[in-house]
Amino acid sequence: MNAYLIIILAILILGYVLDTITQYLNMKHLGMALPEEVQGIYDEERYQKSQQYLRETTQFGLVRASIALVVTIIFILVGGFNWIDEIARDFDFESVPTGLIFMAILALGSMVLSLPFAIYSTFVIEQKYGFNTTTVRTFILDRLKGFILAAIIGGALLALILWFFEEAGDLAWLYAWIGVTLFIMIIQFIAPVVIMPLFNKFSPLEDDDLASAITDYARRQRFAMKGVFTMDGSKRSTKANAFFAGFGRFRRIVLFDTLVNSMSKEEIVSVLAHEMGHFKMKHILKGLLLSIATSGLMFYILSLFMENEGLSDAFKVDEVSVYASLVFFGFLYSPINDILSIAANALTRRWEYQADAYSAKTTDQSEAMISALKKLHSASLSNLTPHPVYVYMNYSHPPLVQRIQAINALR
Repeated sequence: MNAYLIIILAILILGYVLDTITQYLNMKHLGMALPEEVQGIYDEERYQKSQQYLRETTQFGLVRASIALVVTIIFILVGGFNWIDEIARDFDFESVPTGLIFMAILALGSMVLSLPFAIYSTFVIEQKYGFNTTTVRTFILDRLKGFILAAIIGGALLALILWFFEEAGDLAWLYAWIGVTLFIMIIQFIAPVVIMPLFNKFSPLEDDDLASAITDYARRQRFAMKGVFTMDGSKRSTKANAFFAGFGRFRRIVLFDTLVNSMSKEEIVSVLAHEMGHFKMKHILKGLLLSIATSGLMFYILSLFMENEGLSDAFKVDEVSVYASLVFFGFLYSPINDILSIAANALTRRWEYQADAYSAKTTDQSEAMISALKKLHSASLSNLTPHPVYVYMNYSHPPLVQRIQAINALR
């Protein structure tokens, strides 16, 4: 049997087993008493509901992962990639357009297979627990818009990568890395004004008292921004959030309408102070640089496996190509990506503690920050007692109880 095929099957199966074990440990960690730090926001009934929500979403995720594993392995073993490659080559285009067709067929197939799961998650599970506010029309339009944007933006980015690896020789990985980095930076600039409004409506914050409190705090922190906006997050979910969009003086603060309607002025300012803390302590810049560095590593390793005959044979593909190599490499790279993700999560958990501390100190409203965190976790039925192994493997934010304890320790 092909050595690459053995490695790839091992990666798929071991990754599935590891994920299943951590999910199992997380489930077994349920049933603990309501932590003292969250009493007053979570009552026993809602706490039990949060645990049932975790059980149901975990079980659904395991079913989804199991089906995906079986379908992927069968697709590899029966030569599904070769069949798609033959369809793409039948158009008789040059290599780059052929690669775009190949990727488009794979993306369309993946979307079709994942659609029933997305429908069930949105209209059954999320609906059952009172989160879903998405209409069928919005659900369909979101998928159509997402597919069109992926075709335009993703297609342009993929074409750029394919062209570099077809034409640029040994330094193709370097040119691709630079090109993709610049491309993503441009998208980050235009997303708030071009892409995001395609999915949501953004309006200037109408609450003058809240807007004044936010702008006063931002001015004291010397945080340049274009304005404060609300987003109609309630058209899809009852869950609340807030974020910054844009760069430099074009930054804008965006509040979900669900956040504005569920929190006090002090709590909202504390949440935004937390986000500003990330900026002030250069977490956003460090995260960006880290992402650029890891993508450079990925492109370099990719160049070592480009147009590898053994790798193509593992997937039963008759003709070696750059575009197929990109897909096949993704299977080999997944363990490296998982390791990097664990390391990145450890770093971002540390940054979350720092941003919480920044909020508590600069607003002098630690109780407001704690109250806001409690409301956010309660509204989304977050797991309050995750297993430490699961946190280590998957959490980009510390668990709520640890965050509250860290804020209290600042006093």
